[in-house]
Amino acid sequence: MKKTPVPRKPADTVSLAIPVYNEAENIPLLLDRLRPVIDKLPYAFEILFIDDGSSDGTYRGIKEAQKTDPRIKAISFSRNFGHQAALTAGLQYASGDAVITMDGDLQHPPSLIPVLLEKWREGFQIVFTTRESTVDEPFLKRLTSRLFYGIINKFSDTPVQRYAADFRLLDRAVVNSLNTLEERDRFLRGLIGWLGYSAVGVPYKADARAAGTSKYTTRKMIKLAFDGILSFSAAPLHLVTYLGIASAFFSFLYGVYSLYVRFFTDTTITGWTSTMIVILFLGGVQLISIGILGEYLIRVYNESKRRPLFIVRDSLGIEPSRKTGLKR
Repeated sequence: MKKTPVPRKPADTVSLAIPVYNEAENIPLLLDRLRPVIDKLPYAFEILFIDDGSSDGTYRGIKEAQKTDPRIKAISFSRNFGHQAALTAGLQYASGDAVITMDGDLQHPPSLIPVLLEKWREGFQIVFTTRESTVDEPFLKRLTSRLFYGIINKFSDTPVQRYAADFRLLDRAVVNSLNTLEERDRFLRGLIGWLGYSAVGVPYKADARAAGTSKYTTRKMIKLAFDGILSFSAAPLHLVTYLGIASAFFSFLYGVYSLYVRFFTDTTITGWTSTMIVILFLGGVQLISIGILGEYLIRVYNESKRRPLFIVRDSLGIEPSRKTGLKR
């Protein structure tokens, strides 16, 4: 993933792509923290909000803020399409020579933006961030996160940086390459690593949310984990094969044992318990196998429908040349 960086001069424009979903309380807080940082930097900034179908007045708040700050731009989805779709939209609509993606809940500290830009000026085309810790993060979330990264890096040919966040800087070349990828069930951390550009990491400590509650539910986290593993690893399919081989092997051994008992001993076996064990074991293996195959088939089905990844309902400060998701 890492290559020798090529130093570059500062570019003119930097885009901040910020997905938001029901974050009306956090918009003014974020801008209050963001503006003092970017105002001191020698770049022209655009602040692009992606409203992921909010229902609490988030988009209205963005419009109000834009009246006093023309750097603010926005697109609003027709409904909630999910965080990965919102990030993808931000990358498609951002116009900067570098694009920084970050969340709108202030867990991604704006104070780190100069560090990301400095690494970019050194020549790195991807500057990702890794969480050292998160205030009040539940133990179960830390455990499942560690388990997920362990699994995907064990079985995938595309390494994914441990504890990487969606707070990152991407060079325009990376953004252009990423925008050519058209898959639906997206795991951007894996896709960015798959591209193979020069990369460097920056650690940070995540603060607690400024206001409101997290919209990333356990269900959404599980789906993202499935998308990551199934998109970048065929290990579950190999596991099905191994389970089939193992069950066939043990069934063969049990068959040999049954024949031996039948013809070479006087023991009478009623067979109920052993039969039930074999049936339940084989039934469980088959159901697991069908489920794994089904997960892959669902993703093939989603790709074949060729629906857009998102629908833009309204835009602010940009030319809405594309009203639907992935360009065909």
